[in-house]
Amino acid sequence: MPLLDLKGVTKDYRMGKVVVRALRGLDLAISPGEIVAIMGPSGSGKSTLMHILGALDTPTGGRAMIDRRDLTELRERDLVRLRGRRIGFVFQTFNLIQTLSAQRNVELPMIFQGVRRSERARRAKELLEKVGLGERRAHKPSELSGGERQRVAIARALANDPEIILADEPTGNLDSESGAQILALLERLSREDGKTVIIVTHDPEAAAIADRIIRLKDGRVIGDDRDA
Repeated sequence: MPLLDLKGVTKDYRMGKVVVRALRGLDLAISPGEIVAIMGPSGSGKSTLMHILGALDTPTGGRAMIDRRDLTELRERDLVRLRGRRIGFVFQTFNLIQTLSAQRNVELPMIFQGVRRSERARRAKELLEKVGLGERRAHKPSELSGGERQRVAIARALANDPEIILADEPTGNLDSESGAQILALLERLSREDGKTVIIVTHDPEAAAIADRIIRLKDGRVIGDDRDA
């Protein structure tokens, strides 16, 4: 049974009197534990697809299911709860709060889920150790390298133990060595921890760790390449 299942998904945006169709009848099924790379030129619909997979937006038409729950049938508060508990986000620009330490950045998602302070602190410490930053947890983002900041962002994405990790150009602001470390970490999260990892990327090296490469053009899937 797919964890994520899109059938005939369309997404339209109105810009004044013009309707822009970002997705055009898209079908996609992703199984638990897969690593999937989504690739395509600018304007192909990658960001729109990521927003729907991450329950940040809902389709104009068709069905988008997460574990057999249709997003179009959920109220906003239910979508917020689903995102908070089941999906972790990693962004190209890290999106860390500059005034908070690495530890506090990782704790933040747990605050919104009502996790007790002692449990937040324990889990954040554990996650920072998992990504190799146990000794840097008191440092603020400005005191960390780009690769270290992205590892903090991954630890934060794991805070509520989600099944799905959505990574938007996770190596885009990193040098090649740091990027390789981040990709190895994402791959380990899938292979060892069973996370479903979805990477939106232009980077062939990022796509190389994937079990499948979904290629988009003009809002449609034009290729679904599986690692033999």
